[in-house]
Amino acid sequence: MKRLFLSLLLPFALGGCAASYDQGILTVRQKAPEASPQPSLPVTVGIIAINDFHGALEPPKQSVFVPAGQDPDEQDDALGIPAGGAAWLASAVDSLRAQYPNHAVVSAGDLIGASQIASSIFLDEPAIGVMNRIGLDFNAVGNHEFDSGRQELLRKQSGGCEQFTSREPCQVEQFAGADFRFLSASTYTEDGSTLFPATGIKSFGSGAGEVTVGFIGVTLQGTPSLVAAGGIEGLTFGDEAEAVNRAIPQLKQQGADAIVVLLHQGGRTSGIPNPNGCEALSGDILPILARLDPEVDVVVSGHTHWAYVCDYGEIDPSRPFLLTSAGVYGELVTDITLTIDAASDEVIAKQAHNVIVQSEPYMASRGLAENSPLFKKFEPREDVERYVEMYVEQAAEFAERRVGAILGPALKGTGADGGSAGNLIADAQLAATRDAGAQIAFMNPFGVRATLQPAEDGSLTFGDLYKTQPFDNMLVTQTMTGAEIKAMLEQGFDEEAPEQHLTPSAGFTYWFDNSRPVGDRVVQIEFEGRPLNMAADYRVTTNSFLANGGDTFTLLLAQRDAVIGMRDIQALEDWVKGAAPREVPQEQRALPMIEAEEL
Repeated sequence: MKRLFLSLLLPFALGGCAASYDQGILTVRQKAPEASPQPSLPVTVGIIAINDFHGALEPPKQSVFVPAGQDPDEQDDALGIPAGGAAWLASAVDSLRAQYPNHAVVSAGDLIGASQIASSIFLDEPAIGVMNRIGLDFNAVGNHEFDSGRQELLRKQSGGCEQFTSREPCQVEQFAGADFRFLSASTYTEDGSTLFPATGIKSFGSGAGEVTVGFIGVTLQGTPSLVAAGGIEGLTFGDEAEAVNRAIPQLKQQGADAIVVLLHQGGRTSGIPNPNGCEALSGDILPILARLDPEVDVVVSGHTHWAYVCDYGEIDPSRPFLLTSAGVYGELVTDITLTIDAASDEVIAKQAHNVIVQSEPYMASRGLAENSPLFKKFEPREDVERYVEMYVEQAAEFAERRVGAILGPALKGTGADGGSAGNLIADAQLAATRDAGAQIAFMNPFGVRATLQPAEDGSLTFGDLYKTQPFDNMLVTQTMTGAEIKAMLEQGFDEEAPEQHLTPSAGFTYWFDNSRPVGDRVVQIEFEGRPLNMAADYRVTTNSFLANGGDTFTLLLAQRDAVIGMRDIQALEDWVKGAAPREVPQEQRALPMIEAEEL
């Protein structure tokens, strides 16, 4: 079918379309096409999208925050809505699917990896099983899909019980693999072919009323800095925009009337939290979007765990596509509507909004997080609920085992900071590697996945620890000079990746100044009350992810006199049960320079 060039410009630019928000739904409508020899046959297609599910089988005990009042522009507070859980997500998807005779269910990556314990210890087989039951069509490969390596990811697609990791597969049931297709146009094997198909296609209707939607899956180019090197050996990760633009002509030759990109990269907005807003969009996704072919109609994004719905045409009128993200853990699902004129093979209108998967109340650190009558409360879908319960019960022996106690919560940090949980983990890793000569340990903030929230008596279970440390990394202790330590810390401020302040163990403090040039932002370092000796050798412990250059901390790749220790979660367990209860260190160990001047 022919495909006419789509140009949804702002009304004042060409007078060709209108963009508006109605009850939180962003709508962009193209001027009706000129009269054609045959009557126009508009067909509605629903795209139901998620991203960054991370094996969240059970409700994650988190809230989606929305403006507290009816007018987001006049509010200075936010309302939290308890959300998520696979069975509730299934019901939300079903409710949207029921609105669209023509539909596709898609994901922008990280379905698996960094998962809840009931999924992770079973190699995320249940996360794949959940998505099979929900009816997913396509998933773009994210960085976390590679957490267990290339061969294990291929097993996720094709099924089987061949063992590629330290964990035994098929412990609960025979694993048949994913009913949906993994897609990645930007992940290449040794011979230059893509590891998975670059594109997928889905057609609706027949005859004069047939329309076709093409999907392109894209893995972020920075994946090698986010996963263990051994698991992706032989693979290369290419430029995202180039991969998309190369795939579009192929899809058009197959008759695609609309192009939907599933991109595992994302942005962030500012202001009052609003999952349907797009205030001051920023992030690593912007340079990619700026180079996409204008034929793109929708970009479903992910990776940053941030929720938004944007008319990108307001940023770049030459690229008037919708940009969406559904946050994280199945707490939201994006409802995207494409109206396609079957006579002209052209998208004539599109709209999107994020639906909160409101589930069940939970006890948060500030009290009970209750349901809101302002949003629909979904009931768990019974078959998915039973399936999840089967795996939760199988995992209970691991998850419910008491491991120790702490005095109050160890909080996950925000942004670049590891918080008090990062302090606790760094101290645990130092204690676990003293026999290897460790003097200092560092924890990457993005590796702290959740707050350690103890029970009323202060007790923690293994499942609590696993929520915070789900990666199963080994500890690596190596020798570094003081100058190398400083250079390593500088890599957290080098603008090649999101800023990260490595969290050091007790006795190590550093100060930074972001107004200084890259490479000279760490301005003061103290160890055991004295300036760090730049010429001296120190024994330094990190997790194996960092030691392999993860999060762009490539200076750790040297691994001089390296000693491999225990797993990170075992170190945390030993530290927590080594005191009754363990005090959570609250001090800030990486500080802006202004605070140093005030001391």
